[in-house]
Amino acid sequence: MTAPGVCMSILNARHSKDGRRTVTNPEKFLNQDYQQLKQYCLIRRVRYIDDMFPPDKTSIGEDILTPSDLNRVQWLRPAKIVSNPSFVVDGVSRFDFGQGMVGDCWLLASIGALTFQDHIFQQVVPLEQTFDDDDYCGLFHFRFWRFGRWVDVIIDDKLPTINGRLIFVHSKDLTEFWPALLEKAYAKVCGSYSDMNAGTPAEALVDFTGGVHMCVNLSHPPPNLWDLMLRAGQSKSLMGCGTHQGETSANTVLPNGLVQGHAYTVTGVKQLVSQGTVVNLVRLWNPWGKGEWNGDWSDQSPLWQTVSPQDREMCREVADDGEFWMLMEDFCKFYSDLDICCLCPEFLDGSSSCHWNTSFYEGRWVAGTTAGGCMNNMESFWTNPQYRVKIESLLGDCAKTQGGKNMLVSLMQKPDKRNRRLVQNLHIGFSVFEVPDEYKREMGKFPQSFFKTNRPVVQTKPYMDAREVMEFMMLKPGDYLIVPSTFGPNETASFLLTILAKAETHVHENSGGHNHEHKHAEEPMAVENGGNDDNKKTFFRQFSDKYEEVDAEQLQKLLNENILKGDLKAGGFSVDACRSMVALMDTSITGKLNSQEFVRLWKKVVTYKDIFFRTDVSRTGTLSLSELRNAIMAIGMRVSDDMLNLMALRYGASTGHMTLESFISLVLRFECMYKIFKQLSDGMTMALRESEWMYISMYT
Repeated sequence: MTAPGVCMSILNARHSKDGRRTVTNPEKFLNQDYQQLKQYCLIRRVRYIDDMFPPDKTSIGEDILTPSDLNRVQWLRPAKIVSNPSFVVDGVSRFDFGQGMVGDCWLLASIGALTFQDHIFQQVVPLEQTFDDDDYCGLFHFRFWRFGRWVDVIIDDKLPTINGRLIFVHSKDLTEFWPALLEKAYAKVCGSYSDMNAGTPAEALVDFTGGVHMCVNLSHPPPNLWDLMLRAGQSKSLMGCGTHQGETSANTVLPNGLVQGHAYTVTGVKQLVSQGTVVNLVRLWNPWGKGEWNGDWSDQSPLWQTVSPQDREMCREVADDGEFWMLMEDFCKFYSDLDICCLCPEFLDGSSSCHWNTSFYEGRWVAGTTAGGCMNNMESFWTNPQYRVKIESLLGDCAKTQGGKNMLVSLMQKPDKRNRRLVQNLHIGFSVFEVPDEYKREMGKFPQSFFKTNRPVVQTKPYMDAREVMEFMMLKPGDYLIVPSTFGPNETASFLLTILAKAETHVHENSGGHNHEHKHAEEPMAVENGGNDDNKKTFFRQFSDKYEEVDAEQLQKLLNENILKGDLKAGGFSVDACRSMVALMDTSITGKLNSQEFVRLWKKVVTYKDIFFRTDVSRTGTLSLSELRNAIMAIGMRVSDDMLNLMALRYGASTGHMTLESFISLVLRFECMYKIFKQLSDGMTMALRESEWMYISMYT
């Protein structure tokens, strides 16, 4: 049985911290275990068929084949296509394959780049897989990095064909099948083959490496672009790029041989001397496996006669294989962007003396609580997730580069849909603020007043509806605040924030749930409790049984018809809610409340009611989720963004508001659990950590 959602969230967080979900110990995609399934099939001598990505129309998807072609598709294992299938034939190369009927040139361009780096390739494509009888059962697996975690994806080897020929990616050597199987595994991750239609190389480059990604706008290239590309090539980076989109989405071949709106692989950079002048050349590859640039420095260009015979022999190969050279200036003119992805960030500044530090943080924007929108929405911007960053000075040899760019911040939004084509990316961005001295000792979220008086030192412009946005920046040593946000307020989505820093860097979430926040909580709001204890006990005896106790049903009547009469907007407390109150306040363990326990509960209820109405500034008789945070703080406790979102999910209405009944039930449990786990916890030695107990207790 699958663990409940909140427990699953805790397990996933633990797995990440404990070294699971890494490339050497990846998560099982869709909970399918490669070794177990393989052993099962081998013992029973059966061929594996994947019921999670079945060989039928659903896995092909919509709009890439005509209905008549779709009806002609046959799913065949490689041994039914050729007599002697192999996983790999004579090594792997970008020239091994060509694109099929799905528009996944962005994926294939990334695979082309992947073939240059054996180590990275073998992380993604385990090469021990074969079609040998002793070890073959029709089951293969591949590894991808997906939004902060490595996943192991298994597939069967039934491939879609028409008339016995592969309809998607196909190898030039008909007996080689690693490209088709890799494409199928990625199609499974995306939801179907049609879900891979259209994209950018950046997406697959990151999914193949989990590494550092940098995007360069070639319309306004940095002055050091050539040096950056040289360093990227030397550091075994993967590079991809794309041409400008035409008036339509069609891949039109231009007179110069380039394809509009098409992805290419950068396969090399080279500096040559032509007629006494140094020229910078970029080598590119078209994943169609054919179709090339026909301008300067193309295969047939006479400019090759102006370089030395050695350079000409080394660089030029006249063949319609999709690969060609072009001048750096033409590259920037005819291509829109360059994506560079590397396992290590050293290529960013070319310094091997500096050790870059990488930090990942998963967060979520939730409408009503932590989705404040961009700075145009000053009233709510402060409610966005906040991350405090302390940057130390560079030390040793690395200090020589002090003053250069020293931090790369990436913000990636995570999909909320299984199928890639259904994902609607929000416009996202982030702002970086320097923390002035008067705020350096501040705990918890910085308030609205901070953002009214402090402007960002770095900001992504414009907000983009992309999977990932990033900024490469120079920040002097000091304290900073990073605020990721959507452009508009109240847009719900999950995100992954990545911070790469050259200097020693300390980062923590700034929402108020960290570092012993209870020591810095506000004092509880003073309220009138009305009436003395004797009067309360006298009133209690009118409703109690002969033992002067009340059960849940009697408590329900007391609260709804007497103590809170006229204040309740949602029908009053349910019997279940009252049973929970009895369980929380029943220190004598009788299943009922005596007079002393009842008076303690009465005082709490009146206190929470008063705080509820004082913080209900909208005067709606309910608390919005931003008002809920203020109410919790008024009680004397801080709450993290994650906990606030959980409270809203468990106790809030679908409108995003919370009634008085729900608020009292919530706070009674929260306060009780908070005190219990503070007493029980001795740091991190409990089987469940304090925050984890709080999550489970609040949600169940």
